[in-house]
Amino acid sequence: MSDQAGGDPLFQSHDPIFNRKELLHVGHVPDEDRIVGRDDEIQSVAAEVGAITRGDPPNNVMIYGKTGTGKSLISRHVATRARDAAQRNDIDCSVLYVDCSEANTETRATRQLALNLKEETGYQEHIPLRGVGTMEYYQHIWRILDECFDSIVVILDEIDKLDNSNILMQLSRAREAQKTDAYIGVIGISNKIQYRETLDERIDSSFGHRELFFHPYDASQLREIMRNREDAFQPDVLEDGTIELCAALAAKKHGDARKAIEILKEAGELARRTGSEIVSEDHIQQAQEVAEINRIEELTSGATVHAKLALYALASRIITGDRETYKTREIYERYVGICELVANDPITENGLYRQLKEQAFLGVIESEKTGGGRSQGSYLLHRLVTDPKHIVKAVRRDSSLEDLPTYDQLVDRSSEVQNRDVDLSSFS
Repeated sequence: MSDQAGGDPLFQSHDPIFNRKELLHVGHVPDEDRIVGRDDEIQSVAAEVGAITRGDPPNNVMIYGKTGTGKSLISRHVATRARDAAQRNDIDCSVLYVDCSEANTETRATRQLALNLKEETGYQEHIPLRGVGTMEYYQHIWRILDECFDSIVVILDEIDKLDNSNILMQLSRAREAQKTDAYIGVIGISNKIQYRETLDERIDSSFGHRELFFHPYDASQLREIMRNREDAFQPDVLEDGTIELCAALAAKKHGDARKAIEILKEAGELARRTGSEIVSEDHIQQAQEVAEINRIEELTSGATVHAKLALYALASRIITGDRETYKTREIYERYVGICELVANDPITENGLYRQLKEQAFLGVIESEKTGGGRSQGSYLLHRLVTDPKHIVKAVRRDSSLEDLPTYDQLVDRSSEVQNRDVDLSSFS
């Protein structure tokens, strides 16, 4: 057999590092025997949607958790099993998935639902891609459901990215409003624990959902997850200890299975680019740096400008100061100065505290309540989970904040500002 692809010497037919690289792709949904450490979460989601297998109405559920905790994976896994069980009971059932980070308006989300239903059923009516209102897409959805289904489960991933939440009310009240006879269960997925607070009271009441929380994976679970993907690589390519190191690094930083797998994939890419025959611990260490920067950029890309400035304020205090932890008040003082630098009106200290709380939930920072003695009372201390230079780099990717001091500029000033606050206006 030739080592060349299609006879072209530019391409090799045999990948010396990867065997089944698709196992390491973010969108890959693994087989049931590859799902690790989420038995309780599987049971919890099944308890909410399981009624659909008996021809009864499922519950609506909202799933919260940091990135990489298995929210999307488990939702799709359980919903698919529920659909298959329903069909074995002669119940016409379907599962529809919408990534709201892409379909981020009600019109786009309903258009995707309608088109997916059309493709699945062979629905004959034309569904326009543009030029029609949201309600026309709903009409197509109701018609297809009445013609073809007894029930469906709709998964709205990253639901907090939608410009409004009216779709929740439309779907959850469709049967009650006699728009369709089909039962509709909705699984909403969000990284933002405060998402419910953004819902209109009328929509929140109509949705009537249960809330589930997914916790990060620990090192042993991450190790098993990656062991189940060893066959993504060629035999004997992974050096002893690489998986253990990868799991330990990911567990220490964030417990994010998706990023742990990304580290493993990036390590393989590094080995291939450098002509190495094995993936070593050095490759894992280098890949972890790349993956961590990508993770922070991903988390901050959808954050408010004030969340980014709050993170930058904490990072800059750590870089220019002599401590790893700072009080909310200390971060706020730096944040106000940064707002002046970028000509942005600051929010209140309580508003900043809420932004820091959200970032703690996402795993970018850690916040610990401590006592300051009788004179000070209790207060929160905040620290970064990642290297502050990653935060600075990620925040400055926002074009409106690219004039903020770079990491090197902050380091240069650190010797001047020990034990006193830095005047950031001098950087402008």
